[in-house]
Amino acid sequence: MDDAYCETPTGVTPAEPGAESGPFAECVLCRRPTEYPESTKGATLCPVCEWQEAQRGACSG
Repeated sequence: MDDAYCETPTGVTPAEPGAESGPFAECVLCRRPTEYPESTKGATLCPVCEWQEAQRGACSG
């Protein structure tokens, strides 16, 4: 699998409408920036890891 396809471009910080401008929380799996502000409680995942976790859940039956 080509990991470069899913990487966040350098210098770009993810954001969702209404989110703080930064700093962003780190993903608990890969340590990339997430779409969530650092003040978010709980385990935060980046969009790639969220998608992968959803795929695992869908395939587990």
